[in-house]
Amino acid sequence: MSTTLIQNANIVNEGTTIKADVLIEGNYISKIGTNLSAPNNAKIIDAKGQYLLPGAIDDQVHFREPGLTHKANIATESRAAAAGGITTFIEMPNTVPQATNQIELEKKFETASKDSYVNYSFMFGGTNDNLDELLKTDPQKVAGIKLFLGSSTGNMLVDNEEVLRKIFSSTNMVISVHCEDEGTIRRNFQEYKDKFGDDIPIKYHPIIRSEEACYLSSSKAIQLAKETGARLHIFHLSTAKETGLFRNDIPLKDKKITAEVCIHHLTFEDADYDKKGTFIKWNPAVKTAADRDGLWKALLDDRIDVIATDHAPHTLEEKQNLYTSAPSGGPLVQHAYPAMINFVKEGKISLEKVVEKMCHNPAILFEIKKRGYIKEGFYADLVLVDFEKSWTATKENTLYKCGWTPFEGTEFSSTITKTFVNGNLIFDEGTFNDNIKGQRIEFDR
Repeated sequence: MSTTLIQNANIVNEGTTIKADVLIEGNYISKIGTNLSAPNNAKIIDAKGQYLLPGAIDDQVHFREPGLTHKANIATESRAAAAGGITTFIEMPNTVPQATNQIELEKKFETASKDSYVNYSFMFGGTNDNLDELLKTDPQKVAGIKLFLGSSTGNMLVDNEEVLRKIFSSTNMVISVHCEDEGTIRRNFQEYKDKFGDDIPIKYHPIIRSEEACYLSSSKAIQLAKETGARLHIFHLSTAKETGLFRNDIPLKDKKITAEVCIHHLTFEDADYDKKGTFIKWNPAVKTAADRDGLWKALLDDRIDVIATDHAPHTLEEKQNLYTSAPSGGPLVQHAYPAMINFVKEGKISLEKVVEKMCHNPAILFEIKKRGYIKEGFYADLVLVDFEKSWTATKENTLYKCGWTPFEGTEFSSTITKTFVNGNLIFDEGTFNDNIKGQRIEFDR
């Protein structure tokens, strides 16, 4: 059993920062305290005032395997996640084939067991006609259910209201949803296509995928959840208006309806389309500066519960197509924690709040066993960060298989120096341990 003693770290956990040592024995944190003694043969790491954070839990990624591996795969993207301090991911079902039956879902788990650098789970995808398969999903072993109520892939748009009500009424698992009203989007899209053809200026993307489309779908899903008692989690809020649908007057563990915001919606605004073009084309769209400000307000006052990435890579060639052919989505796992720490340095959010939204809250929301905190007896999923060492994102230091990042040229004011996954030092000053893989996470349900 390997043993590691991390000394003199600024430990950020549960709303506080303390200077202390952490002893890791095997996969777990065995002791936290000051002036801890190192057991025989222990590896000693002097953190020298660096910050020790829980590994982030990213509740929404698209790692493109199987079927879309020209864009990305579990090995490449989980490796980038490790470098970015994300030690657990939950991946979406819209691969090829889709994870809309139990056989295909388990194949993804099998691939991850061999290839993933970090810990993992996957969501089962609901459709208009797979309720029987959906209800076979084991809540102890699978993160949750994903429904596309807009921007679907293949047959994954769930637009049959009777089916939707049955799904909401039939499972106690977390139902995570993409909310954009397809009818509204189709009408808007046709208007601009009639005007511009395929070369629609990218600045119209947030008008096509409008506030109205988002709010109409989100409010409808929330109403259905209230009627059925479903446990609903709404992914990637993009409008200030939607934030009014959520509450902050009860603890997260008691909420039945929760919300997530993504790094790109906290970072970019519609004025950035002039410079970034389709490289910041996401669904839902990056919208106005006022929307971004509203998302920040809701994040800080706890109407929004989780920060995630919606990591969704496409090739450089694909993203450089005309508007109608350029796919939505971009890679983010390597740069998410550094981006949020930039916001900490700018005074927009505290480091303790970042840890709450990226580590503690995903663990609470999905009832993940023994992860998301720096606690004795918990898995040693840990990240050391040097707050005094800056770096700039370039093509050369970008680890995604697609080879690009919307953060190219951004200076990050901190550097992730080490990432531990289940007590194993997976990433160390730019070097990876390729011999140890992550684990399938389990749930306290």
